[in-house]
Amino acid sequence: MKVTASAMHTDSLPAQVVPLILSNLPDPPTIDPQDCPRRARLQIDLILLAIEALDLGGSEAILTTAKDLDLQGMIKNRVVLWRMRSSNPLRRYTQRRLLSLVEAKALVVVGCYLARRMTVLIRQLLLAYQQLSEKQLSPEHHFRLSEYLERFRKHFRSRMNPRRSAVVAYNSDEKLNELAISLLAKLLFCTGTSGMQRFWSSLFDGEVE
Repeated sequence: MKVTASAMHTDSLPAQVVPLILSNLPDPPTIDPQDCPRRARLQIDLILLAIEALDLGGSEAILTTAKDLDLQGMIKNRVVLWRMRSSNPLRRYTQRRLLSLVEAKALVVVGCYLARRMTVLIRQLLLAYQQLSEKQLSPEHHFRLSEYLERFRKHFRSRMNPRRSAVVAYNSDEKLNELAISLLAKLLFCTGTSGMQRFWSSLFDGEVE
């Protein structure tokens, strides 16, 4: 029996079967399925960076959660995870590889599930920040909040390329603290009703006509 090239190609891609859990996130129209937009890649990586700053075992938690959600076929190990996240153009060692929409969905699902597990902590830190701001006190007055901000600043500075103008914009502790707090708010947004779907859609604001 003659096998066509297209048939061989199809048969060689069993891993392309999309896990059912990812079907909750729709493909944005007009977006290339093999090339997730730059802004989305950046935001996904930053959200995961915030999760790592919240939890010392954040990197391992990402891999464990991927396995729990049957996404280990896509997020197989630390190296694969690093390569996916290094599609963020602001990374110090950015990869030229593309990030597909399916891969982006997997990272978003994992990030949102981890955020839900930390909902209480995220709420506590945001409330503490609000109360300190009202009293005109610095985050250093709240140990857990200060710890999160310090970890985030350290992660950001060690992993992002200081030559990029978008990175230079965060050239002070204050600006990085503001970014870290805004990411906390996004994580809380992810934990709400349909939060995962709404966060996914927000990644493509301005990309879809």
